[in-house]
Formats: sequence, structure tokens, C-alpha cells
Amino acid sequence: MILNVFKYNQKRSLKLLDEFLSRRKSIQKNKSSVVQKILRDVKKNGDKSVLYYEKKFSKIKANPVKVFFTKKELTNIANKTDKKIKKAIDLAFNRIKNFHLKQKFLSFKFKDKYKNELSYKYTAINKVGVYVPGGTASYPSTVLMNCIPAIVAGVKNIYLTTPSLDSKINPAVVYAAKKCGIKKIYKTGGAHSIAALAYGTKSFEKVDKIVGPGNMFVALAKKEVFGDVGIDMVAGPSEVTIVADIFANPEFVAADLIAQAEHDLYAQSILITDNSKMIKSVDLSLKKQLNKLPKKKIAFSSLRKFGLAILVDNKKKITEIINTIAPEHLELCTKFNNKIIKDVKNAGSIFIGKFSPEAMGDYLAGPNHVLPTSGSARFSSGLSVNDFLKRHSLIKITKTGIERLGSSVINLAKHENLDGHAYSVKIRLKKEN
Repeated sequence: MILNVFKYNQKRSLKLLDEFLSRRKSIQKNKSSVVQKILRDVKKNGDKSVLYYEKKFSKIKANPVKVFFTKKELTNIANKTDKKIKKAIDLAFNRIKNFHLKQKFLSFKFKDKYKNELSYKYTAINKVGVYVPGGTASYPSTVLMNCIPAIVAGVKNIYLTTPSLDSKINPAVVYAAKKCGIKKIYKTGGAHSIAALAYGTKSFEKVDKIVGPGNMFVALAKKEVFGDVGIDMVAGPSEVTIVADIFANPEFVAADLIAQAEHDLYAQSILITDNSKMIKSVDLSLKKQLNKLPKKKIAFSSLRKFGLAILVDNKKKITEIINTIAPEHLELCTKFNNKIIKDVKNAGSIFIGKFSPEAMGDYLAGPNHVLPTSGSARFSSGLSVNDFLKRHSLIKITKTGIERLGSSVINLAKHENLDGHAYSVKIRLKKEN
């Protein structure tokens, strides 16, 4: 059996499940001290430190002059993109943009009975930095999913960084970036690039918010610079939870578990079912499909260490398990999908029915694929237009308004021992107590 099998049929089941889920988090060693040193060095020495760490971690011996691509270089690289990939990126761009256009929030204004004007106004963030992993994880889909919500929000200045100091970069990433109107593409990755975007250097533009996935060091760096800049989230390895009953296709289920497992050694693929035969059928399909997979070693290791098949003895327990896991991706392949959806509170994206594999959401369904991981769907959501907008409240109080409401403000301020607050209202009322 490839997946770990867990019978959810006792009082301690919830606790045991939580312990299993925690294993993945604890295995990833804390590298905070290393990251903090990198951030300090870049903040102090700028480009010099960025180049030092990039050459060190990417094992580059050459001494490059520029840490960013020229416009001519980008045009030449983008032109090398395969026509089929260009067409797919164009389709994805339009679908993702159309979905996110429907998310735009509207400012509003109203007057209360004292003619006080109260309003809410939205403005876009000025500068955004997008991190795109390099090497085997060089994805044009990452560019689209992180840039399009910013574009729709009205962000005018988007900068991108991806490990490519040796000038080896996926042409499709450049094509997608040009389509999104990226201002500049930097050639570095890692925690040092997060620092460069957060603090600015001679070459790197200082941004207001950093978004995009990365390895453990990138995630920790984003966590450390939060406060100096905004971030989207501290994302961990990818994950999927699939609910399947006896009517589900085990080959489809196995394929979707593998699709998630091939991402990363720490990716997590979970099956929830009320049928033991489904677990056996899925396991057989996993073995067959893994043999044909180029990333077989990564996917097998992920499934063996962190994969899980949960057998329930009662359908009512399914949503309890889902809400405990709070998965990044949730696939529902049952005859009672609507009933499950009604009670699901914690999940990033939900894929409904046998023709809705999570892979569709990764590329061009429309909703964003930047989603909360490691249980953070309990308190957060996927990337949206709103993540690139600032909200301002505007308050204009009239003479009648302060006369009618001021005494209550004075009473509350005094109750909280903030006499300065009370006086700032009282002086306008020209009254003394």
C-alpha cells in the first residue's frame, strides 16, 4: 500500500489525524537565523550581497554585469516561446482576468441623519514585487495568477524576480510577464531577492508588497520582511484532499493525488472515503500511473511519507475531517457533493465532480491558484484583487453631528482614561463639565 491508511472510527481519531498532519510541518527545519543574516546583509550591502548569495546558491562562477534583463533580451527570449504555449497562455490570461474583473470592490458614500459624510475609498498599491521560482519549478502560470489580480486592481508598477543569472529562463515565463506588462525582470531568486525587493538596492526597485511562491527560505524571508512590506501569505508545500465514494473513478482519483504529489517531496495528497474497496482500487491505480511518471521518485516519496487514505464509518464525519485538514485544494467526487459543500468551512478552492481536476484550477479555470496551505484556510483565502487594494475610510462630521454625538464620545474617552481625547471633542462643543 502506497498511501498510509487511517481508520477514522474512534474518539481519538481527530487528535491522531492532527498529529499526522503536524509531522509534515515539523520535518521542515527552521532556517530563520540563516534567513535573518541574508536579509541584514542585503539591507546593508545591496546589490553586492544579492550577487554574492545568488552565485553561492545557484553555483554560478561567472561575474554578470546586470541583475535584470534588458527589453531587447526579453523580446528575443519571449519570441522563442512555442506557439501552442503562447496560445494556452493567451487563453489562460483572458479567463483569469475575466474572473478577477468580477471581484472589484466599489467605493461608497452616505450621509447619516446628522448629515455626517461617511465613505469608503479603494486605491491600488503602487509597487508590487512578484517572486517566480526558477529551475524545474519555472511556471508561467505563477506569473499570470500573481500579476493579473494586481493589474485588475490598478497596480501600475509590477516587478518580477526569478533565478536566471546564468540567463537560463523559461521563455514562456517571459512571454507571460510581457503580456502582464511587467516593468522589469530581475535575474535572482532566494531570500536575498525578497530582501532586495523589500528594502531596495541600486538595481532593485523597493516595492510595497511581495507576492508569489517559493521554497522554505523564500517563505521565511517573506515572513521576516512583513511589516516593512506587505506579503500575500506564508505558503507551504502544495496539498490536495479528495473525497470519493463508491461511484468515483479510482483512476481519476489516483491521477489527481499524483498530480499534487509530483510538485514537491513535502506535498500532501489525502483521500477520504467511506469505502475500503475504493482505497484498494486507488492504490492499484497509483502503482500503475507512477511507473509512467517522469517525476516518479518525487511523487512516490510524497505519497509514501505524507499521503493518507482516511476510511470513515459515517458520512457525517467527512466534513469534520475536511474542516480539520483545511486543505489548499478540495476535490469532491461523490453523489452527495452539495451536502458536503454546505458544511465545508475551511478550504482554499473546491473542485466539484469528476470533470473538475485540480489541474484545471492551476492553469485556466479562472479563480486564483495562489491559495492558503498547511491549515491556514481556517483563517485566510486565496489571492484576489482585494489583496492589491488599500481601503480608506473618510469621515466628515457636521456641527450638528458633533453636538449630538460628542457627549457620548466624551463619556467613552473618560471611561478609558483618555482625557485628551475627551477634551479634543469638548473644546469644539465649547462646554465645560
